[in-house]
Amino acid sequence: MEYRELGGTGVRVSALCLGTMQFGWTADEAASLEVLTAAYEAGVNFIDTADIYSRWAPGNPGGVAETIIGTWLRKGVARRDELVIATKVRGEMGNGPNEQGLSRKHIVASLEGSLRRMGTELVDLYQLHWPDESTPIEETLRALDDLIRRGLVHHVGCSNFPAWRLMQALWASDRLGLESFATIQPHYSLMHRAEFERELQAVCAAYRLGVLPYSPLAGGFLTGKYRRGAPVPSPSRGEGSQRLQGYMQQERSWTLIDELERMAAGHGKTISQTALAWVLSQPTVTSPIVGPRTAEQLRDNLGAIGVKLEEPELQSLNSLTAWT
Repeated sequence: MEYRELGGTGVRVSALCLGTMQFGWTADEAASLEVLTAAYEAGVNFIDTADIYSRWAPGNPGGVAETIIGTWLRKGVARRDELVIATKVRGEMGNGPNEQGLSRKHIVASLEGSLRRMGTELVDLYQLHWPDESTPIEETLRALDDLIRRGLVHHVGCSNFPAWRLMQALWASDRLGLESFATIQPHYSLMHRAEFERELQAVCAAYRLGVLPYSPLAGGFLTGKYRRGAPVPSPSRGEGSQRLQGYMQQERSWTLIDELERMAAGHGKTISQTALAWVLSQPTVTSPIVGPRTAEQLRDNLGAIGVKLEEPELQSLNSLTAWT
């Protein structure tokens, strides 16, 4: 396993982060536990979850992924101090007026719930899932800073923040002497580059933030399971996704798949491993978040580690997916 610095924290994390959005949704508890164990045995020490996973699924009240992680931790497969566990706060966890958002009240209550579900005394990385326009960023940052001072959180980060909001938060932390974001989770892949590369990338480089891209395989499109002119495979978590349908309607998407397949053959790898290798090659990226539903999918993801794309290959992929 390859390990990388998590921003400026001094913490070292595996080059791939295990995302758990599928736990309790498209992966039942048994499959989820198998994935966790397989990841740990392969050297993955970085696990990402969120309190709301996967509240949108029928019969899922939220907190299920965290609960599964807690069940796994109690089995003693791994020592807690060997792991870097990240979770997130912001989403709606109930029907009450204060059961969502980034107020101090909701942040503290949500962290208490996450700790209880996972059966752990602290969270290594506590992240704001997306901005809350109704709460001043200073209020949110003070709450996070207090949690760090209480020893309940080691580091804080954000997800889905545009560059101006990220800078607003970094400046507020500096002005008020509060703990600042150490990481950001952007939506980033070969199919979705502009959102990160336009402005966020430069901010992350300048302020040495750890970058943890989510959806690095573009919702499954970059696995190669979708083919030009073929029906969408079933079952598929990508069915019904407007973004996925958009990818499939563009000829340049299929040209990219063809090129990835050609490169993959040259390296003895799969299309998905080659697409992940491109993300891993980006200088500001720390650890892409993969969300396997099975141990088999996890093993395919892990095959991307150590793949070194040549400069002409990187230039080809960059040219095919250029957004400027």
